[in-house]
Amino acid sequence: MHKPTKAEVMREARDYIFITLGLFSYALGWAAFLIPYQITTGGTTGIALLVNRLTGLSVSIFVLGFNIVMLVVGFIFLGKKFAFTTIVSTFTYPICLELFGQIFLKIEAFSHLTNDRLLAALFGGMLTGLGLGIVMRLGGSTGGMDIPPLILNKYFKIPVSVSLNVFDICILLGQAILIPPEMLLYGVILVITYTTVLNKVLLLGGSKMEVKIISRNPEPIRQAIIGHLDRGLTILRAEGGYSQEDRQVLLVVVSNRELHQLERIVKNIDPESFVIVSEVREVSGRGFSLTKEHKSTQSEGNSASANVK
Repeated sequence: MHKPTKAEVMREARDYIFITLGLFSYALGWAAFLIPYQITTGGTTGIALLVNRLTGLSVSIFVLGFNIVMLVVGFIFLGKKFAFTTIVSTFTYPICLELFGQIFLKIEAFSHLTNDRLLAALFGGMLTGLGLGIVMRLGGSTGGMDIPPLILNKYFKIPVSVSLNVFDICILLGQAILIPPEMLLYGVILVITYTTVLNKVLLLGGSKMEVKIISRNPEPIRQAIIGHLDRGLTILRAEGGYSQEDRQVLLVVVSNRELHQLERIVKNIDPESFVIVSEVREVSGRGFSLTKEHKSTQSEGNSASANVK
């Protein structure tokens, strides 16, 4: 049986701390902006608001019960590890929702942060999207209606944000007969806002630029990339389609911030070089998800192709 290392334990602890902070943000968005202004939306809390209007049942109590049911579904389809991380959310989110609800109800200074429903929808959407994005980025969930999109993503590769939009709009339409049309429009603005923020948080830091460089003088460029950018690269063998000459293609992945510096290096060495830039969503490996390892200049120079760090 694998015994967790100290680093693994620290990483797990850090993840749970950030998941808890994400849940705080999610609950704060609801308690401060969405529930006080009765802005309708989808998700578990949207269903809870509908039930609250019909029966008077507490929003936090319904959320807790629904989350427990979805926790069982998540355990069946997404596994034990997911269910374990979701246990934290299943109980933490309703507790935070109730706590923040009481604070904003009893402290007058916090009871009405704005009188503009549009601002409430936008800020509520940003806080809930930020919180949900943090939780999902770390492999967790707020429970409830967040679990079906994760199941669809796992088995059918449907993007989480797309599924969330579809489910939320369906829940909104189900409430259309009970709310004024204007409130439904605020709900649509909320859904678009929080799914946009969610998607940005999920992709934050993962986007990199893949650059292919075709030059008649590749060696100085290779050395400059390794020496000035401290990035590894790979040399691909190619043949010119028109000239049928053998060429070397330098393949390197850099951050958005490093792209301009790389282009300047290449153009200074070979102004006639051909540079292809493509965006990639995620990069894993040495120098990105793993720590860099530096080898001697001599071994790099003797290598048939540069090391990918």
